[in-house]
Amino acid sequence: MGCLCCFDSLAGGGSSLRCGNGRSHQWRFKYGFSLVKGKANHPMEDYHVAKFVHDCGKELGLFAIYDGHLGHNVPAYLQKHLFSNILIEDDFWTDTQRAIFKAYEKTDQAILDDPNLGRGGSTAVTAIIKDMRLWVANLGDSRAVLSQRGEAIQLSVDHEPEIERGSIEDRGGFVSNMPGDVARVNGQLAVSRAFGDKNLKSHLRSDPDVVNLVIRDDWDLLILASDGLWKVVSNQEAVDIAMKTKNPKKAAKLLANEALERDSKDDFSCIVVRFKGRS
Repeated sequence: MGCLCCFDSLAGGGSSLRCGNGRSHQWRFKYGFSLVKGKANHPMEDYHVAKFVHDCGKELGLFAIYDGHLGHNVPAYLQKHLFSNILIEDDFWTDTQRAIFKAYEKTDQAILDDPNLGRGGSTAVTAIIKDMRLWVANLGDSRAVLSQRGEAIQLSVDHEPEIERGSIEDRGGFVSNMPGDVARVNGQLAVSRAFGDKNLKSHLRSDPDVVNLVIRDDWDLLILASDGLWKVVSNQEAVDIAMKTKNPKKAAKLLANEALERDSKDDFSCIVVRFKGRS
């Protein structure tokens, strides 16, 4: 069985306005985060994890954005359980990608089996720093963007109903732009993959896209953010804004302010991880 570490101080999120920062003890990496309640008439539905922890005697960076819909129960559950489920997989240290896939599947099933979590769901974008490698996995339209020498590189895939129409229809669902002008699964959900969503699960996928890369000296920073940012700011614009400061907490706050100035009405959450190469 995989090693266990303490997750009590891992999580933050769910509050209407929050920011913070931290750093690695092993590497020269630093991180900062900012969360802002949007203008929608419901409680904050964005949750996050940002922490360096020790597991099996090694340091890990664990970062995630969980963007809930139809309530905050599912993203709150993910905040508490998803990373611990990944780390306890037997093959986490030997086959990390397999461990991520297995943990995502088991976590989604646990959400569907729990009557107390309701019918809501959540997107997820997660990043693990392990042995100088970066592992990024995502469901939905929260996004991971890397800056390499100032150039934006999108590491995740936006799972949009129009793009994955074939998969949805193969599962007996349909994609409709009614009501409104956004493509939605069965006219309800604007993403094609998510955790939870019991009423739509037969038409949705919950397997993540996963990428892994060796961390390079010419990497500047990594941005994880919910779609409250990406609806109004392009990948390159986000990198340009974050690169204005070497302080990742200030960078996350700059991105939050930019989203607000551009009238993003959604909840907004953002994590910026600064690598050593250009920090």
